[in-house]
Amino acid sequence: MKNSGQNARQKTAQPARLTGTRIRERRLSRGLRQGDLARQVGISPAYLNLIEHNRRRIGGKLLVEIARALGAEATDLSEGAEAHLVAILTAAATRQQPGGDGPDAAELDRVGEFIGRFPGWAAVVAAQHARTRELERLVEALSDRLSHDPQLAATLHEILSTVTAIRSAVSILSDEGEVDPEWQARFLRNVAEDATRLTDAARVLTGFLESGQAEPRAHMSPQEELAAFLDAHDYHFPALEPGGRGVAADLAHAPGTGLDSEAARDLAARWLTRYAADARAMPAGEFAPRWRGSGLDPVPVAAHFGVGPAAVLRRAACLGPEAGAGQAGLVVCDGTGTLTTRLPIAGFPVPRFGATCARWPLYQALTQPGRALRARVVMPGEPAADFTCIAIATLDWPGGMQALPVVEATMLIVPGAAGDPGAGPTVFAGPGCRVCPRAGCPARREMSLLALEDAPDAAV
Repeated sequence: MKNSGQNARQKTAQPARLTGTRIRERRLSRGLRQGDLARQVGISPAYLNLIEHNRRRIGGKLLVEIARALGAEATDLSEGAEAHLVAILTAAATRQQPGGDGPDAAELDRVGEFIGRFPGWAAVVAAQHARTRELERLVEALSDRLSHDPQLAATLHEILSTVTAIRSAVSILSDEGEVDPEWQARFLRNVAEDATRLTDAARVLTGFLESGQAEPRAHMSPQEELAAFLDAHDYHFPALEPGGRGVAADLAHAPGTGLDSEAARDLAARWLTRYAADARAMPAGEFAPRWRGSGLDPVPVAAHFGVGPAAVLRRAACLGPEAGAGQAGLVVCDGTGTLTTRLPIAGFPVPRFGATCARWPLYQALTQPGRALRARVVMPGEPAADFTCIAIATLDWPGGMQALPVVEATMLIVPGAAGDPGAGPTVFAGPGCRVCPRAGCPARREMSLLALEDAPDAAV
């Protein structure tokens, strides 16, 4: 069944389907007979019939003449005009129906026909998919921040402390006994000051909840500025791909990036420089099919391109589904376990604040540098989400062999591991202890904010 889903997705990559279908729909909408259009452009009705039924490719002068006869632009009828929409609808369908199989699976092999016949509805579905992704990210950000943001925790603590102080003062003032006028004035002054503090704290909290934004930019760390910058670009930079004219340092220091601090711009320049190096070493057109055919094994792909396996994992995540590499997430940490890169994926949340789950293969890789680890990771949810995670830790000696090495671990997160014999051992993990509902986890460091469920945790 897995292969049938892959075959269905491959069928969407037949661009002629889009062109012929759109020509037929445009002709019918203008009330033209097939024979009349064929005569106008100087071809036989039989040949036009083959084109409209996607049995002949079309381009160049003939496409221009047909577009002119139909009162349209050639780009409106060509396959390239719909490629981006095909990618969006395919991503929407695979996110809604993981695996693309079963009686309720979307008909991915007919996505081109759907776009050609109903371009307006296709645009509506694509817009809804984009809005859904935006709302999902907002909910994840809000949930993450409510659980881990130290600034929000401080604001809530401020509110609770102020309310307690006000209640104490009011309790004293309302006591039946006499209160000295001087002390009464002090208590009233304290209550007035506490009320002002409470109002200010409530205004901050209300503004956060209403806007749904992360903490004000003035309070963002350089790492958070970098994360926001990368997320805004979906971790993909066409200008740094082969043939692009972008320069990493220029992109990082360009106005309007949202990188307000010099430290954040420096981090972005370093991140983009490595992205550009990966792109040069592994061009998308050559990398994507080789990665798909590798069975998610980074080692032979790395050997082919002459790079390290960690570079292969980064490249697979940053290309994204539009390049045919598939939807994937990515996390990178340094030797202390601190995350330096967070590319989340639906079903596998990556907290922005606080510690993550110690059972991720990412941290197991830190203990075995140079060895690629692969595991089936099951995340809690209804239903539970399965992922294949590939992790590897690398050592670098920027100060020479006499200096201490720099350790970095990289983990690629690919959805769908159930039933895959090559997925490796099964690990029941979570996003992090504070928001993980798993009961009896041997790696738990602190109590969860959620009600603990009876989930299997024995597998490692």
